[in-house]
Amino acid sequence: MHHFRSKLIATLLLGAVTVLGFAPFYFFPVPVITLALLFYFWRKCVSSMQAALLGFSFGMGMFGAGVTWIYVSLHDFGGMPVPIAVFTLLLLCAYLSLFPALTGWLSAKLRITHSVAWLMVVAALWMLSEWLRGTLFTGFPWLALGYSQVPVSPLAGFAPVIGVYGVTLILVTSAGLLSLWLERGLRTWRYLLPLGVIWLAGFSLQQADWVKPEGELVSVSLVQGNIAQDLKWREDHVITTMETYARLIRESNSRLIVTPEISIPLFNDVVPPAYLAHLAAHAKENNGDVLIGLAEHASNGNDEYYNTMFSFGVSPNQRYRKHHLVPFGEFIPLKPVFGWIINVLEIPLSDFSRGGVDQQPMNLAGQRVAVNICYEDVFGEEIINQLPQATLLVNVSNDAWFGRSIGPKQHLQISQMRALETGRYMLRSTNTGVTAIINHRGEVLQKIDVFVTAALHGEAQGYTGATPYVRFGNSLVLGLAGLALLIGLLLTLRGSRKTL
Repeated sequence: MHHFRSKLIATLLLGAVTVLGFAPFYFFPVPVITLALLFYFWRKCVSSMQAALLGFSFGMGMFGAGVTWIYVSLHDFGGMPVPIAVFTLLLLCAYLSLFPALTGWLSAKLRITHSVAWLMVVAALWMLSEWLRGTLFTGFPWLALGYSQVPVSPLAGFAPVIGVYGVTLILVTSAGLLSLWLERGLRTWRYLLPLGVIWLAGFSLQQADWVKPEGELVSVSLVQGNIAQDLKWREDHVITTMETYARLIRESNSRLIVTPEISIPLFNDVVPPAYLAHLAAHAKENNGDVLIGLAEHASNGNDEYYNTMFSFGVSPNQRYRKHHLVPFGEFIPLKPVFGWIINVLEIPLSDFSRGGVDQQPMNLAGQRVAVNICYEDVFGEEIINQLPQATLLVNVSNDAWFGRSIGPKQHLQISQMRALETGRYMLRSTNTGVTAIINHRGEVLQKIDVFVTAALHGEAQGYTGATPYVRFGNSLVLGLAGLALLIGLLLTLRGSRKTL
């Protein structure tokens, strides 16, 4: 028991160290190594329960270190008392840790001795557990291991083909090969050869051109108002906020100007028409358009409101309504059970309605722009709903909820993955950062750091065409995982029959 407790502590630390693979650190080899060591411990377990506990401990370390920004949202800005905020964070981390725990339990329960079969099964199970985590209860795919490889790791080359979960599958396979090498002895080179082939294949895929440029470069300005979260919704600060955004927009001479999510903290039917007309006139002077974030009152007479981006300028006025809402932040699931949370959290407008799933790209500044709002860009399978029609991606957000934590930079890395998957530029306009221009290879070309009031001026290239991920979404990687699982189980069954 003393030895096993040491392993629990070790896997907890390994999970915490895994966070170094993600932004803002970008040490992409780290998750491969830490996961390989977890697998090494798993293969030494004497029971499936031990494997489950080690997986749970690894998860608690990774999520405990990686999603601390949730505490900032709950306590610093949501007004939740410290004990309740800490308990809520621990409860969420425990839930998220159930997925690696389940992977460990299943891989041990199957009692797979054949090394190739074990490798295929554990890689498929880990990837499927991540996909399940990103799907259940509207999904929470934050810290999916594939994100850690963006943008420079050779494994990022697989992103346009099989998406972030595919990169996870390849990463876990790499970790499994490394683990088998450690287990069988450092002189056993046969596991390093396929590992090298995998990484070389990823590097080769990085050189592929899946899409092609369309049209000329378009000038863009991404506005970062840097409005403190504790001031944003105060009535005595609304005028200051409006003046800040008006000034930054007037100083922008670009064809496409983008403001953050609900940049003006008012409903669309309350904003003075003259204010919007002034901004629209400036956009027309630039022969372009401006995107303004507002809360939108439904015009159907119902008491519904939306998180919406409105466009004004030379193009016809258009809108995009946020579809994928944040549980407990933008809507309350199971209101009869959890309705009391509204009274605990000091979050304004916490019961939005959902926009349609079939919204099409906006025609703006000569481009077809696929807009997504904040948390929506965490779901790559939803972003591709507007592709391949869209030539540019735009993400608007208010990461002020995360304070000075690592959350905003992790969110930037997620946007880098979306650019890679789709082969499109991603333009990020955020309230407090990180505002950035990301090219179609997931590289950050320009950015404004957190808590700076400025507008980022640059150029973006529209692209046309479809990567394999745009064409097939997650179906390719789900098929690969299913096939790997089937082959692994068949190899195990075949080995069992030979033993008999």
